[in-house]
Amino acid sequence: MEPINPTDYGAFVVRVIAQSTRDSQVLDQHVLRQCLGLSSSFLITDTTTNPNISTGIHTWSMGLNRLIDICVALHKRNQLDLETFNSASRACSECWTASGSWRGLSDCRDGVRTAAEKLKTVIDPNGRTYQGKSGNSDNVCVPSRLTTNPGQAVYAP
Repeated sequence: MEPINPTDYGAFVVRVIAQSTRDSQVLDQHVLRQCLGLSSSFLITDTTTNPNISTGIHTWSMGLNRLIDICVALHKRNQLDLETFNSASRACSECWTASGSWRGLSDCRDGVRTAAEKLKTVIDPNGRTYQGKSGNSDNVCVPSRLTTNPGQAVYAP
């Protein structure tokens, strides 16, 4: 049996975002949302396929934080869609949960906390909405304190 090549979420994010902007100056936020949706899967694969778990944590954290940096940049240009914001928040929530559910992955929570703190800088002053809007009950809306309420984030940066 051949060994499995390690995954690298950071490199994946750079490659996919570069491909999606090659022919257009406008970032397709659908692609961004898809990348965000893969964050918890890459958390597991980066940390389990890498010979060194620290390297896997680093590559995964770089990918997630690059995506959140893109969200913040889009917000500053007044181009961040609510759906993309919700995807970013959901990604943080899912990664927080996954990192607490798998033995040895609690160090990933530092990467999630960093990403969530960046994301919190773009929410409205009331701390509950993004540009006056909130997600519906099926969407995670705003990074918040540790909670088990449906429709809210489950991490506490």
